Amino acid sequence: MLTIVPYEPKYNQNFRDLNIAWINEYFKVEKKDRELLNDPQSSIIAKGGYIFIGLWYNKPVGCFALIKKEIDRYELGKMAVNKSHHGLKIGQYMLAYAIDVARTENWKTLALYSSTKLDAALHIYKKFGFKEVPLEDNLEYLRSDVKMELTLLNVT
Repeated sequence: MLTIVPYEPKYNQNFRDLNIAWINEYFKVEKKDRELLNDPQSSIIAKGGYIFIGLWYNKPVGCFALIKKEIDRYELGKMAVNKSHHGLKIGQYMLAYAIDVARTENWKTLALYSSTKLDAALHIYKKFGFKEVPLEDNLEYLRSDVKMELTLLNVT
């Protein structure tokens, strides 16, 4: 059974290890990864962001962050699920939870960066309503070749 809880410092190593594992499986850990993972309290939460931990029968097996970009625009990042728990739809439950948080907080958009190497993830993001948008120049991660956004509030 999955429970999603707010980050506490006791989950720091879990947050870091879950992310390092998936990044190393497909890519290389980059400078921005180290910044966010080595001190998530300062680099995410103190700047107005959120981190959540997915507990499977009280064991940390997943995580994600909502990183503040502007007052009503956040980035979904640092989402990871322990490989031993793939196939249980934990990522989808966490994504739905992230979207619920964004709607509850009345954010306008939730953005994410991904890679064309991650077909399954891209499929799930589209299933949840994310649309591809143009990438900016000077991205924080070399691995990012896709940007997607979910519009939560209609801006007139």
